[in-house]
Amino acid sequence: MHSPRRPPPPLPAGSLRPYRPITPLRVGAALGALFVVLLVLVSTGWAPLLTLDGRLADGLHPVATGHRGWTHAMRVLSDWLWDPWTMRAALAVTALWLLRRREGVLALWIAVTSLLGTALQQGLKAAVGRDRPSWPDPVATARYQAFPSGHALTATVACGLLVWLLWLHGAGSRWVRGASAAAVVSVAGVGFTRVYLGVHWLSDVVGGCLLGGALVAVSAGAYARAAGRSGAAAGSGSGSGSGSGERPRKDSRK
Repeated sequence: MHSPRRPPPPLPAGSLRPYRPITPLRVGAALGALFVVLLVLVSTGWAPLLTLDGRLADGLHPVATGHRGWTHAMRVLSDWLWDPWTMRAALAVTALWLLRRREGVLALWIAVTSLLGTALQQGLKAAVGRDRPSWPDPVATARYQAFPSGHALTATVACGLLVWLLWLHGAGSRWVRGASAAAVVSVAGVGFTRVYLGVHWLSDVVGGCLLGGALVAVSAGAYARAAGRSGAAAGSGSGSGSGSGERPRKDSRK
């Protein structure tokens, strides 16, 4: 018979680090760091990245020119459903809804985050100055510079903020999961249509998604901190004097 296996000896006190959940600010910092790495690679013209961008573009363009019906559908999705102005309009309607609910601070937070995304996008495009793909027989055209993709960035910011608002207002898990799935499909679809139509390189799209995700995560984390501080200040200013913000319990004894 085998002797019973002894349990491992306990670890000495203080040997384990306390568990710290991943916060939105940490996620934003990680995504921002990845974007900076990609920005450096694009700006310095890193050959492996440019080769990957070129091969994917060269492979998709003959498909786009040879399947006009499919390409027309991609243009409708890119120019209407997932257009940056459509995404901004969705956020504007959401901000008005928040104002009607007397959530002016949150409405302003959404508007500022959206405007900051647009400003970052335009500023980086001008600073990097990357040319878009050029074709003798283009199936679509676009203005301004290429990096980062404005469609991808705006879709990521809009979809990310809408999912965050659902979660913030206590929507059921099914709603949040469904909205998250729709957001992933939309952002991925935006990226695919821009590369398929030959108006962006793959790295442009990835850069837009990384920067948009970082902006949403930092905005959500900053809002949580600001709301927490205001809640703590309100609690400390209450008549209980405990600073916990907890309502005093009534004495059940008569």
